Amino acid sequence: MAKIAVLDRKCTGCGACASACPFGAIDMKEGRPEMNAACRVCGICVKACPQKAILRLETKTASVDKTQWRDILVFAEISGGRLHPVSLELIGKARELAAGVGYQVKALLIGSEAEPFAQELRHWGVSQIAVYDDPALGYFRADAYAACAEDYIKYAKPSVVLVGATSLGRSLAPRLATRFHTGLTADCTRLELRENTDLVQIRPAFGGNIMAQIITTNTRPQFATVRYKVMNAPARSEAAAGEILRRKLPAGVAASPVTCVSVTPIPPKRSISDAEILVVGGRGLQKEADLDMIRELASLLGGDWAVSRPLVEKGWATNDRQIGLSGRTVRPRLIITCGVSGAIQFTSCMNARDHIVSINTDPDAPIFGVAHVAIVEDLYTVVPQLIRRLKEEAK
Repeated sequence: MAKIAVLDRKCTGCGACASACPFGAIDMKEGRPEMNAACRVCGICVKACPQKAILRLETKTASVDKTQWRDILVFAEISGGRLHPVSLELIGKARELAAGVGYQVKALLIGSEAEPFAQELRHWGVSQIAVYDDPALGYFRADAYAACAEDYIKYAKPSVVLVGATSLGRSLAPRLATRFHTGLTADCTRLELRENTDLVQIRPAFGGNIMAQIITTNTRPQFATVRYKVMNAPARSEAAAGEILRRKLPAGVAASPVTCVSVTPIPPKRSISDAEILVVGGRGLQKEADLDMIRELASLLGGDWAVSRPLVEKGWATNDRQIGLSGRTVRPRLIITCGVSGAIQFTSCMNARDHIVSINTDPDAPIFGVAHVAIVEDLYTVVPQLIRRLKEEAK
């Protein structure tokens, strides 16, 4: 691991390094530069120093004392005036992991007017809710949120930090992992915790051809992001429990140069991630117009329609209709796939709780490995029959 070192005998305290640093990672104290947690070890300060007093050194990382890092921390995201559902799903998974090693589950809230959300989290089985509540946190600023999260992580020393793979989470998590010089695995589909507290982070790799198991063995905390609809949320308890710990803002938040110029809300729209019933068209569809029967079947079932990646690449549908690693993760009660082969990048993001019905002419199609009902037949024979039967039943 690399680090920045300052040669005191050469340093004149000119401050050129601090002025050149784009991350605000150098503090001038008593006329000498000191690197703070925001340092990315990019080496810009090395080039900027006229006295050649700053060096970039490569060092071997020593293993941390894992006993000093305990418990599992979930970043509870406030989104659109509510707790993002992925945060509750992560709490459910964290409780499952923590039970095996005797850990507690804690939650971190950052925002403005966050008190109601802290009270709500007391019903979800966390032992402590750390809250950074201030008008300055009313909108997401990566540096301010990272400073608050870093402050609490240094205080609580969690072994594992779980973050939702949302737009906010995907911006926050890598910043934190960099500040702690530790590992981060993005878009995990499974998580396991070993007896030695190493988190096994499982996600598709190499284009989805294998499931990689990634472990952070020498550093803590262990960071992982998880998509919405991958894990199961626990049942909400009527009884409220758990301590609310109200934290003061770190100095870096007030000094943040980032300001909000304006906010333009995105109009809410229906997402396939929230659908209870899905009908999915795949590569087996011969032409774009054939998506009409996929839409019709979905409508008759009271559900929504989606596609696999090949149809998005053909321009037949937009990305928000795609199931897969580069699309959406779904967890419907019923999913009917029509002409979908079932590559792992698709099936890893498709988790039906009750029924997966797959239609494909290839008896060896991978989709049949996860299907509850396998129909080895041409979709152009089966889908019209289903549509006709549903219309008859509706009369």
